[in-house]
Amino acid sequence: MLSDELKTTIQSVYREFLASRELAPRHGQKLMIANIANTLANIRTDNHGVRLHLNPDSVASEPKSQENKKSKFNKEQVDNPHLCIVEAGTGTGKTVAYLLAAIPIAQALNKKLVVSTATIALQEQIVQKDLPEVKNNTNLSFNFSLAKGRGRYLCLSKLDRILMNNDAEIDLSQSFLATDAAPADEQAITIYNSMVDALSAGKWDGDRDSWEHEIDPNVWAPVTTNHRECTGRRCSNVNSCSFFKARDAIDKYDLIVANHDLVLADLALGGGAILPKPEDTIYIFDEGHHLPDKALNHFAYHTRVAATSKWLDQSHKALSNMLGDISGAGNVDHYAEQLPSLFLDAKQSLERIYPQCQQLMDEQLANDNNFSANGFNRDTKRYRFEQGIPPAEFISSAETLAQKFDRLNSVLTNVASEIQEAMEDGYCAVPKIDLETWFPVVGNWQSRSEANLSLWKSYNIPDTRDASKTIPTARWITLVEFSGVLDFEVCSSPILAASTLKYRLWEECYGAVITSATLTALGRYDRFMMRAGTTQDQHYSIMPSPFDFTRAVLQVPKFCVEANNAREHTENMVEYLPDLLEEQKGSLVLFSSRKQMEEVFYQLRQSVRDRILMQGELSKQAMLVEHKKIINAGNTSVLFGLASFAEGVDLPGDFCSHVIIAKLPFAVPDDPIEASLAEWIEAKGGNAFMDITVPDAAMKLVQACGRLLRKETDSGKITILDRRIITKRYGKLLLSCLPNYTIKLEA
Repeated sequence: MLSDELKTTIQSVYREFLASRELAPRHGQKLMIANIANTLANIRTDNHGVRLHLNPDSVASEPKSQENKKSKFNKEQVDNPHLCIVEAGTGTGKTVAYLLAAIPIAQALNKKLVVSTATIALQEQIVQKDLPEVKNNTNLSFNFSLAKGRGRYLCLSKLDRILMNNDAEIDLSQSFLATDAAPADEQAITIYNSMVDALSAGKWDGDRDSWEHEIDPNVWAPVTTNHRECTGRRCSNVNSCSFFKARDAIDKYDLIVANHDLVLADLALGGGAILPKPEDTIYIFDEGHHLPDKALNHFAYHTRVAATSKWLDQSHKALSNMLGDISGAGNVDHYAEQLPSLFLDAKQSLERIYPQCQQLMDEQLANDNNFSANGFNRDTKRYRFEQGIPPAEFISSAETLAQKFDRLNSVLTNVASEIQEAMEDGYCAVPKIDLETWFPVVGNWQSRSEANLSLWKSYNIPDTRDASKTIPTARWITLVEFSGVLDFEVCSSPILAASTLKYRLWEECYGAVITSATLTALGRYDRFMMRAGTTQDQHYSIMPSPFDFTRAVLQVPKFCVEANNAREHTENMVEYLPDLLEEQKGSLVLFSSRKQMEEVFYQLRQSVRDRILMQGELSKQAMLVEHKKIINAGNTSVLFGLASFAEGVDLPGDFCSHVIIAKLPFAVPDDPIEASLAEWIEAKGGNAFMDITVPDAAMKLVQACGRLLRKETDSGKITILDRRIITKRYGKLLLSCLPNYTIKLEA
């Protein structure tokens, strides 16, 4: 229950923060603080502070909102709501709102607070700006830290081995730490030696992000590790390990800033492996609309057939080197002698499925006129199994491969376990340095065999083939090229992350706040609930924005055409875009495809191209820096960007006074996950276009238009160059979901 004392504390720190910063209270911000505080403080617990799981299957008939939260169904069916889902647009001040509400409550409940974001930019803003401001401008006493995964930290053991072997013969073990890894070149060795010097002098903490220069991924990969390759507390360098120092320090902090990927990785390890235990944690998911897609990525599987076959062959050849170094360590010899036949069996089974992939792709080639002469489809290059069901022969081969990799993974797990035990055995005759050298190699083999096992197991098709009754898995094959060699990447993914998030996150955590500027679609939470797995009996709300949206004019010019005719639409943009760009200092032009963006750019006259910064020529951050520099100098600059520029880009004032949206942001029709989701919706009797495509486009359109007004004083234009928003029935739906812009539609 939200006690009077806790309520007074939250109100006090809010007034204190506003007074210290000389800010006026915002209605939406106050509402958001109240909603979060009421949700978190009213979570029911047992005598030990553990959240009660009351009748988890009960759901209400519709999500709660500000309007219906006193309705009868809430009183009768809400059991123990612990999730607060809040849509809060730009200008609400949502970061301050959730920090001021959640910090006092987490402290009162003796819970850890984990703030998770989707982007590094927001992570840095929270750590470097928002949290220091809250701490310095209120009497709240708390400490905080930024949490990262192993991959962001240096592995001293790997660094030592690389430098020790630099002047010796190539260490075969290093060749198998990553796919086709090559020995370090002179430039990399120079960087590695600089790392040693910086560590010795106490000028670097082993964190990749704190290194003074950007580190090339190919240079960094050999000197970092993952949980399979890491020897953990058994490592001789554990006392100096940057990751474990950071991990051990987490328990000392009240608030940890992480990202969605790290939270999901921690949950995949059982929870509490990297971050605090979920049952003792209140999560805040900022940019929460990204969470379902992030979860899909974590539970999708893929493998490249030819590349995996090559890896199995290389690993087979490396076995003699491994046994030459660590033979006699526990029962390593007993298990390792089984590996040659297991590597060979898996390789032979892969070689049998390769021609099946080729045959399926040949069928696609024969039926798709968009394939070029060399056999590549310029857009898709993939074959999707309808309803996720491959031919019987392919399923049979997949079952065989699952059996092969299951056995291989089991033996590799035993080998890794024997090496670990040998490292702790003070009487083991094998030098510990040799054990530490080979453990990450075996760990890498284990990771790859485990990934293949998961992929091929995911091709086991349940007895029921009725896609309308079960949520199917998307399965597809992608044609890829690497170093001039063609390969087939076999993939699978759940089409929704709802079940995963429900059982691994929402039911396990103590409480959570999910917030973003775009959580609803067409004014409803249905889309988010379907994808994120939040039940209807939680707290949902939409915060009012302080912005006067009439300061933005949204126009659809008379000259624009429907964008479903790509060639005509591109020609139309080339003809009329220069006149639109003449009007403003800073403009942002958003495209749905790279192909069209480049076609428009290269057909514009040179004088126009000279003012354009196009995505792909520079990094996103470098483009934004250069754009602002040009505007500050009093000149005109235009950004050409894709979907990544449609959200998370902050260009206030003159930096962006005109947003031009090339076409309505409908999803690419051949995306295998979205196509499988649409197929499932249709099988259930729904309308995939109206149930999935239009709501998705509505959310993306709101995000794109939201690039214009970033401050209350901003104004400008939004131009949509796609007449379908006027001519099609769904156009009115899309317009209705936008803020109260000044609309000018030219018939």
